[in-house]
Amino acid sequence: MTKHYILSEYIEQAMEQAVYDKLGKNSFSGRIPSCKGVIAFGNTLRICQDELRSVLEDWILVGLKLGHSLPVIAGIDLNKEPIRESMDAL
Repeated sequence: MTKHYILSEYIEQAMEQAVYDKLGKNSFSGRIPSCKGVIAFGNTLRICQDELRSVLEDWILVGLKLGHSLPVIAGIDLNKEPIRESMDAL
């Protein structure tokens, strides 16, 4: 049985949608168009990617805590209420 981590999969799929631009000799920007406000900058593409992932993670956690509607990405809908099984099922 393989484990499925929905939040990790959501982040990976969102990062697949990332768009990067070279701004200058040592400057990059990255954004995820479906995630409004998720943008990052870095001196290298790798730094920009790492920063974008960090911004995305924070954006998701704040959005979930505040009850914001998050975009459905690759069929993953984080807006649904989690399904809880009764303790008798264990």
